[in-house]
Amino acid sequence: MTDAGRSQASRLGATLSVYLERRVLIVLVLGFSAGLPLALSGSTLAIWMTDRGVSLEAIGLFALVGTPYTLKFLWAPVVDAWSVPVLGRLLGHRRAWLLTSQMTLMAAIAVLGSLDPVAAPVAVAAGALAVAVASATQDIVIDAFRVESLDDDQQAAGVASYVAAYRVAMLVATAGVIALVAVLERRGAAAELMWAYGYWTVGALVLIGSAAVLMAREPADGSATPVDKGPPFIRLWRAAFDAFADFLTRPQVAAVLAFVVLFKFCDAFAGVMTGPFVIDIGFDKAAYATIVKGVGIGAALAGGVAGGLVARAMTMGPALWVAAILQMASNLMFSWQAAAGVDHALLTATIVVENFTGGIGTVIFVAYLSGLCSSPAHTATQFALLTAFAAIGRTTLSALSGYVAAYSGWFTFFIFSALLAVPALALLAYLQAKGHFAPEDGKD
Repeated sequence: MTDAGRSQASRLGATLSVYLERRVLIVLVLGFSAGLPLALSGSTLAIWMTDRGVSLEAIGLFALVGTPYTLKFLWAPVVDAWSVPVLGRLLGHRRAWLLTSQMTLMAAIAVLGSLDPVAAPVAVAAGALAVAVASATQDIVIDAFRVESLDDDQQAAGVASYVAAYRVAMLVATAGVIALVAVLERRGAAAELMWAYGYWTVGALVLIGSAAVLMAREPADGSATPVDKGPPFIRLWRAAFDAFADFLTRPQVAAVLAFVVLFKFCDAFAGVMTGPFVIDIGFDKAAYATIVKGVGIGAALAGGVAGGLVARAMTMGPALWVAAILQMASNLMFSWQAAAGVDHALLTATIVVENFTGGIGTVIFVAYLSGLCSSPAHTATQFALLTAFAAIGRTTLSALSGYVAAYSGWFTFFIFSALLAVPALALLAYLQAKGHFAPEDGKD
């Protein structure tokens, strides 16, 4: 091997080695803990209710229990402003909140699993809401812990590890629980206990995240620990006000927030219609499950790792350009698929490209959001606010995607979805021209 080849291999080895660093591995395990509960109040709960004969109308209404995930910024100041009694002194501010949210989450999952959606639908709704609130709180604290505990050159790798573990945990909480229930059903377990065992198993797996908390170290910057002076609600108000004021008084804040809303918009707009598109053009459900879900998750995990490598190799401005252009171009694969019709090899390629580029974009984007949270005293609140803005494109703005697809047809729809990246690209160019990335891009 030439000297140049050895040098390149050495740099690649150093880049990959960041994934094995202690703090990055802690974040990976916390990502697994974070990914477990989402489906328990969402898709897995819907399958459980369907299995027990609950009406479709009632199942649809249960989607509302996911509201805490979009409103978590409203109580994120509590996590910044108030310390957990006793545990705060023993473990530190962030680790105490992590362990408290995980213990609460396990209790909520255990209660939810013990209920009957037919006999006690209101209690199930309350239990699912409790799981969602505890899960969203855990997300708030993990995000703050990750941003504060990782160095700048570890952030992208931390996000990639977190996202990969989160996706694996979601698979465990959906396919894993359903497989366990199916096994118990074949063995003649009582109907009211099968799903309880599934939920309790997932609840117990949260202990893996708790073990990571106990092995972790509190972020070194002590400014994340609140000063317990004054009445509690005054401290809470001050923390919320200071967090929002600190962020909203920054240069180009309107452009930054618009960019946060729009960066993943083209990806989300097309993503909402991926399932209906695949079925509508003639693929069967088996192809959807195998290719879209099976192959898709592998490509997304690989994309996450690649995103971490890109973000580590480049400064943030160029990395965002790479991610944005890849996301935009990947949507055109679906137009090709629409023109080709039922072609399993092409669908596999389309899903690989879409999920791989989406994984790259997610990691780089979350690393960018992490960099915006520069004040340890307000990390939880500011990151929750930014993720709430980022969700607007995925939820509110994408709500019209079905109407656009019905009007335009699939080929034109995906071309249109790619063009939706243009406003984000324009904002990226504007922010770069204004020096938004200058301090970071100027680093060696």
